[in-house]
Amino acid sequence: MSAIYLAVIGLAAFAIGYFFYSKFIAERIYRLDPDFQTPSHAMEDGVDYVPTNKFVLWGHHFTSVAGAAPIIGPAIAVIWGWAPAFLWVVFGTIFFAGMHDFGAIWASVRNKARSIGALTEDVVGHRARSLFMIVIFLLLLMVNAVFATAIAKLFINFPSSVFPAWSAIAVAVVIGYLIYRKGVGLLWPSIIGVVILYVNVYLGDSMPISLSDGTFGLAANAQWILLLFFYAAIASLLPVWLLLQPRDYINGLQLFVGLGLMYCAVIFLSPTVVAPAFNENVPDGTPPLIPLLFVTIACGAVSGFHGLVSSGTTSKQLAKETDARFVGYFGAVGEGALALAAIIATTAGFATLAEWEGLYNKFGGGSLTAFVNGGANIVHGGLGLPLDFSTTLLTVMAILFAGTTMDTGVRLQRYIIQEWGNIYSIPPLTNNYVSTFIAIAACLGLAFGAGGASGAGGLTIWPLFGTTNQLLAGLTLLVVSVMLVKLSRPVWYTLVPLTFLLSMTILALLFQLWEFYAQGKWFLLFLDIVILVAAILVALEAVSAFMREKAKAAQASGPAV
Repeated sequence: MSAIYLAVIGLAAFAIGYFFYSKFIAERIYRLDPDFQTPSHAMEDGVDYVPTNKFVLWGHHFTSVAGAAPIIGPAIAVIWGWAPAFLWVVFGTIFFAGMHDFGAIWASVRNKARSIGALTEDVVGHRARSLFMIVIFLLLLMVNAVFATAIAKLFINFPSSVFPAWSAIAVAVVIGYLIYRKGVGLLWPSIIGVVILYVNVYLGDSMPISLSDGTFGLAANAQWILLLFFYAAIASLLPVWLLLQPRDYINGLQLFVGLGLMYCAVIFLSPTVVAPAFNENVPDGTPPLIPLLFVTIACGAVSGFHGLVSSGTTSKQLAKETDARFVGYFGAVGEGALALAAIIATTAGFATLAEWEGLYNKFGGGSLTAFVNGGANIVHGGLGLPLDFSTTLLTVMAILFAGTTMDTGVRLQRYIIQEWGNIYSIPPLTNNYVSTFIAIAACLGLAFGAGGASGAGGLTIWPLFGTTNQLLAGLTLLVVSVMLVKLSRPVWYTLVPLTFLLSMTILALLFQLWEFYAQGKWFLLFLDIVILVAAILVALEAVSAFMREKAKAAQASGPAV
């Protein structure tokens, strides 16, 4: 079967979802008001609260939520065959992710841009908020630790990607300065910035950069992880207009061009999908398709991390409430398109089934390497671009996605630590520098604690990342559902996705609990137990609040819709 069918059907479904379903959500469920004063105007401070052009904000939001997860997840999940991964990405994006991301922005904007964790106290209760924020903080730890490990691995395996990846930071700072301090329009900085980024990708092949093992007594992988977190700490403290917004915006454009090249190559090459639709010969040790598919692919179908970005940084920059549809739902569509590209690259980017099976000889095999090599083969064959350039292009795409998520993730960790400082009256925790230091120290502790002295094994956290991510998505939908009940709005459109997510995720956590115990992975076992207990308690609190508000609504205006 030609991969063209997957591309056309998937992209057409996403377009229908955006133009029709998101319009229905905006008008009938969230009922957006173009005259509502958003927090970016009411609380503008020039640092975190900044009214932002919706296209720039979409770039920031899309690249922040995308990360490497919509590549890694599908690249692992295709071991069960392309069909389950394809169906979950398409239907998950339309009915789960779009509703979730859009809803988290709306809920936050309507409540002074407070985070989903902070909103939980008002909507559910004080105890639920404390538990919820523990789950959020653990998820952010995993996001930052996993992505730092993934980027470091790519830098080592593909040294030609180092120069173009780091040069993107300088390009972003210049663009931010031109737009926000010199009043230059978006058009020319956007065009010139994208051109410079692609020129740097070309130059990367002629100037590979590697770090030597043993410098300061550290392996190269460990050095890269430390450098990445040093950069993330600085990025999280700078005003959003100087680095975060322009970096995410220009990366969003560059990455969309990259996705365009990928899909054009699929059309011109028409590669054959060599992987089976349903793999009946999975390697020994591969976990069951259900429920593990729905937590292996989190980002790209639906992701709790998106709720943190939506309510943590995006809601503080939304200029008009009606922009939430474009930024939130279309941001989810962009990530779905990336996950779809990852499925195509990892199932149609190889010459034979035997070659594919050689890479997918164990669960977790393939991953980013399969995406880079498979995608490069498609771009090279379909567009005639040099194979080395194509490889560097795909690698830089993955790195920039992961890097922008780290920027936002560390900033969100700072916000949570500062919220704890306010809640428990601990003034030092409210300091930007102290809270950032604690966030970075915790991330480094997890990266090296799970991955060893070099940090190379940090990706062992991935199974728990997926379950925690999906759990948070279900809980976020639960908070949004309670708000809708209070407003006497229809809730089935959020209630069905959250019920499915909570069911699959708790089953996955229980399965992983047994696996970690059987394999003697005590560190992951401990994290699994903490997350499972907190999740169950939050869910019980939230269900109680949901039923309570539903009863109130029924008494006030008759049966709820």
